[in-house]
Amino acid sequence: MSKEIPQFEGFKPELFKYLKGLEKNNNGKWFNDHREEYEKYLVIPAKSFITTIGPFFNQLNPAIRTEPKFNTTIMRISNDMRFTKGDPYKNYFLVHFGKFKMDSEFYLYFDKDGISFGLFLNNTKGEELYFRQNLDEYRNDIISTFGKYKLNRKFDLHQISNAKDAPGLIKSKFNAEKDFDKLTGLKLILLENALSNEDKKVYSPDLISHLVKIYSHLYPLYCFAVSTDPLSLIESFEDSMGVVV
Repeated sequence: MSKEIPQFEGFKPELFKYLKGLEKNNNGKWFNDHREEYEKYLVIPAKSFITTIGPFFNQLNPAIRTEPKFNTTIMRISNDMRFTKGDPYKNYFLVHFGKFKMDSEFYLYFDKDGISFGLFLNNTKGEELYFRQNLDEYRNDIISTFGKYKLNRKFDLHQISNAKDAPGLIKSKFNAEKDFDKLTGLKLILLENALSNEDKKVYSPDLISHLVKIYSHLYPLYCFAVSTDPLSLIESFEDSMGVVV
């Protein structure tokens, strides 16, 4: 591991205290006065987390970006004021693992209340975006994947409608066997689980193993978002990693 990036030991309670403070004091002076806390409790631990979990994603799919850098795996906390009116800073912090901007991706999201994690699915048309076309073509296979990898009733289904607004809940404990059609009308989809800021796993290196298991379950679904031949990609995953149950 790089000398500049320490071993991941979990996040710290001060992270959530910082985000709560930023939400109440969203201005440049407060941010600059608390820049050391931002680096110590958000940026450095996030880079440690990314460096530790990176080899797992590299094994899943070498195309997934795992460099611990802003605009690659870490979203900048400052808003671009050329395009955004209002607060200069986001009141959340995001770590994400995809191949390119707005790709479907795995994520870890922080706000003042805790962490959320799961899979973002870009269900729009675009180059190298395949989930929309695969929803129809592979409907039964996607439903089967939810069952095989025990995804049903484990995640809440959200949609993102506006970058400035919180994701909207569509269905708690989403079950593909009953709720599949709810996916078809959504453009930007989140399948999400969460831990509160009181959960001990957030502050432990065991968070890595907890998330590796969850992301492993979600990876076969991710295959439908990144390939025109998702079943072959899933077969390769099962051959190399085994079926996670």
